[in-house]
Amino acid sequence: MKMAFVGKGGSGKTTLAALTARRIGAAGPGTTPLLAIDADINQHLAAALGAPEDEAVMLPALGDQLPMIKEYLRGANPRIASADAMVKTTPAGTGSRLLTVAGPNPIYEALVRDVGGVRLAVTGPFATEDLGVACYHSKVGAVELLLNHLVDGPDEYVVVDMTAGADSFASGLFTRFDATFLVCEPTVRSVSVYRQYIGYARDFGVRVHVVGNKVDDASDVDFLREQVGDDLLTWVGRSDFIKAAERGVARPIADLEPANAAALDLIRATLDGCVKDWELYTRQGVEFHLRNASAWASAKTGQDLSEQVDPGFVLGPQALHLADR
Repeated sequence: MKMAFVGKGGSGKTTLAALTARRIGAAGPGTTPLLAIDADINQHLAAALGAPEDEAVMLPALGDQLPMIKEYLRGANPRIASADAMVKTTPAGTGSRLLTVAGPNPIYEALVRDVGGVRLAVTGPFATEDLGVACYHSKVGAVELLLNHLVDGPDEYVVVDMTAGADSFASGLFTRFDATFLVCEPTVRSVSVYRQYIGYARDFGVRVHVVGNKVDDASDVDFLREQVGDDLLTWVGRSDFIKAAERGVARPIADLEPANAAALDLIRATLDGCVKDWELYTRQGVEFHLRNASAWASAKTGQDLSEQVDPGFVLGPQALHLADR
């Protein structure tokens, strides 16, 4: 099951993404298949998971290995002429190489590292040479490609820390999750981001649950209820544990206050309760690919990228036997 954490910059979404991943992985490495991905332009998830700052910046970046990622995922798909013809929205088809959450593959071997007991992949920072000439979404495109080729199941988890605000709607990545958790402070500015996000998301049937953060008292909860209504799933109160986490000190997850631990468990239970719809997931991916093909991608590559769509292909467990293994 795949979850995204979104919200206003500074709302604490990275902290909650890290805490949720650590809570899920608390049983120990390998017990629960788990993959965390930092898809935020501000690459702080590794630090939130407990990596020292100097180690966090040394993690291998998905965005730096996009040609390798494309070549591997292309596999023997006859609809894709070359890795160069693949764009961020290229969908999987018969002959593509599909990923599972924990299964071995060259991409994970090269780019996934254990950080604080959590397997983590990062898109990579916005480098100096990118300033003024590149869009960060070219790096996030690696994440979209991975999720377009990923088959996950019950009791398997992918936790993605997304870009702040409504910026994640600049790609089709926002449709790649079973549930989206919008972290919202009890402030007018944070609520305004919620309203903007929810307005876009509901047009695509995206499940959005609000998680209140930095809650001090009942008045904060009342404010969130008034502003977001039934979308409020749960909330996390201020605490010494979370304050330490936001300062880069990852205490043992077992020390988290019971009320806040229960909030994280509810996030997981809510995700577990989602019914996967692989046909919808595939259809939405194809829709955004065709939009990109028409808007810019076909012209950029010099090929009609609408032909990359395999009309009889539906991503999901049943597609694993169609993959190039």
